[in-house]
Amino acid sequence: MKKEKLVEQIRSKKSCLIVGLDTDINRIPEHLKESDDPIFEFNRQIINATAPHCVGFKPNIAFYEAHGVSGWRSLQRTVDYINENFPDHFTIADAKRGDIGNTSRMYAKAFLQDLQFDSVTVAPYMGSDSVEPFLEFEDKWAILLALTSNGGAFDFQTQITDGEELYKKVIEVSKEWNGSEKLMYVVGATKAEYLSDIRKRLPDAFFLVPGVGSQGGSLEDVMRNGMNDEVGLLINSSRGIIYASDDENFAGAAATEAKRLAEKMAEFIV
Repeated sequence: MKKEKLVEQIRSKKSCLIVGLDTDINRIPEHLKESDDPIFEFNRQIINATAPHCVGFKPNIAFYEAHGVSGWRSLQRTVDYINENFPDHFTIADAKRGDIGNTSRMYAKAFLQDLQFDSVTVAPYMGSDSVEPFLEFEDKWAILLALTSNGGAFDFQTQITDGEELYKKVIEVSKEWNGSEKLMYVVGATKAEYLSDIRKRLPDAFFLVPGVGSQGGSLEDVMRNGMNDEVGLLINSSRGIIYASDDENFAGAAATEAKRLAEKMAEFIV
């Protein structure tokens, strides 16, 4: 997806919401477990209900890999369903891949070419040759882990190396990589106090921001500190939306929560 198309959708909807499809078979409503593909059926209803309020969807790949072949089939059906029925919505493979050379190239092919996601999350730890293969695809994006929302982020990402915090080093070095104009960055909502500085370092980049909702991140703080002239934010909520209810009206409850978040975003998007 071209950047202009993503920005246009954010502007028209006044929403930068991404719905995370962290679909846990143990948490979906019991009546769905009688279907031939419960994970896909849950996703399908969530997608239909929340699509008017969001600009994209982010399946967390671990929740599909855990089921082996059947899980990959559910993932394929999910992304195909989005691409066929909601082609203006941005899709993110939350895979956190990253390995050297041909291995990364195969990961990139799997998610960006075969599965036809618009983007994939990648880890920067192994350096440029582990990320650049993801940047070789036209109108596709790699979303680099910069400063994540989990508590363990402080174990490494904020440690000082050569006089500056490691996440800052990652950001600065990544700007020099081939295809860096196709990089987005993960910045956790629970680290909103860092957002202003990161935005100064990356004035034009999109940030994928997890951690709003069940992880305790403040939507308002993220919007105030992270926006640029094109909004520049993709704010993800997963469990807070998709598990808003576990009864037969689970999709309606998810839509209500997605709409509530989108309406808060609209207060900042002009």
